[in-house]
This record gives sequence, structure tokens and C-alpha cells, in this order.
Amino acid sequence: MTPARNHLVWDWNGTLLNDLSLVVACTNAAFASVGGPAVTADEHRVRFRRPIADYYAEVLGRAVDDDAFGRLDRIFHDAYRTGLTTCELAHDATVAMAAWPGSQSLLSMWFHEELVPTVHTYGLTGNFVRVDGLRATVGGDRKAESLRRHLTELGVDGRDVVLIGDSVDDADAAVSVGGHAVLYTGGFTDAARLRASGHPVADTLSEAVSLAATLP
Repeated sequence: MTPARNHLVWDWNGTLLNDLSLVVACTNAAFASVGGPAVTADEHRVRFRRPIADYYAEVLGRAVDDDAFGRLDRIFHDAYRTGLTTCELAHDATVAMAAWPGSQSLLSMWFHEELVPTVHTYGLTGNFVRVDGLRATVGGDRKAESLRRHLTELGVDGRDVVLIGDSVDDADAAVSVGGHAVLYTGGFTDAARLRASGHPVADTLSEAVSLAATLP
């Protein structure tokens, strides 16, 4: 089948990379540093959102300004780097990528200089016409502007794009450029929240690719 939208943008964390357990542990390390509560994986999936500072503020029960978020974000990423070697790809990631008949790229809100060598370590670089991560020192913001820049660099019209990701923010980013999204339930967001968004939802990445190929 030739898809109506021939370019697929993949999310990384929580989608191609199965790092939910690590992300929850690192989030809890950040919360613990300021005397906050721990969250379970299920709680994280229900409450997680971008901007991440808003999620942190809800859990901590107080405002999290830019300075406070910067400190928490550094603690999170220091812990994340330490644990990254424990993470594996989603079980059907390579099969799903191989099933897409068009072009593919990768866009992550993780730091670009760390993303690129990590993707290479997993042997995936050759699957993508472009790999982009966050070119900033603090993370946590929404994805829409990063997606616009990513597509501009590719020379791809947003109306030709499907984005596969694990958050409502991924879908919002896709819609902002005229594209579509398929949301994956195996990542950072509770499946009920994803289904409530009204976007197509898949329980596996292979199913996500199949759905992406049928979108008008």
C-alpha cells in the first residue's frame, strides 16, 4: 500500500525506546531532591504532560518556576544517563520501521548531542533521513515548534506527515503542521487519555504503522 501521507516521523522516548521504567525512576529522583512524593508508573502515565514543569507542579503541589525546573531537569537527566544502558527498544520497533513504505525521520525532545550517538548504538541511524533532538540546555517544553523546524530542514510539507508518538503533545504537534498522528499506548501516557484525544490509537508499533498507512 502507498500511504496518502508518505513521510513518517517517529518519537523516541516511550515510543521506539522502551524507557518508561527508567523515566519514572528518574522523575522520582527529581521529586525526592525537593522532598516530593514518589509516583508509580501508572500514576505517571495518567498525569504526565508537557510542559513538564506543569506536571511537576501538580505532583509537588506548588509552582515550579524556570529556575526550579532547570534544577529538577538536571537531576532527572543525570539519573537518566546513568540508567540508559538498561533500556531496550520496543519489542516490535525494528519490524514496524521496516513495514513503512515511505520515508522516515526521528524527532525527540531529548538532547540532540546525546540522542544521535544513542540512536547509532541501537543500529537505527540508517532507517532515518534525519534525526533531530532538542538543541537547548533544559528540556520539558512542547513539541510543535521542534516539529516545524524538523520538517523545514527536511523540506517536507506537514500535510504529508504522520507522527507516531506516545503523548497527546505528539498529536498536538502533528495537527499544528497539518499532519496526522497515531498514538501508541506502550509509552508515557495512559491509554484512556490517548483514546479520549480522538486520534487513532495503537497498542503496538506495528499496528501504529498499519494505521498510519491508511490515513487519508
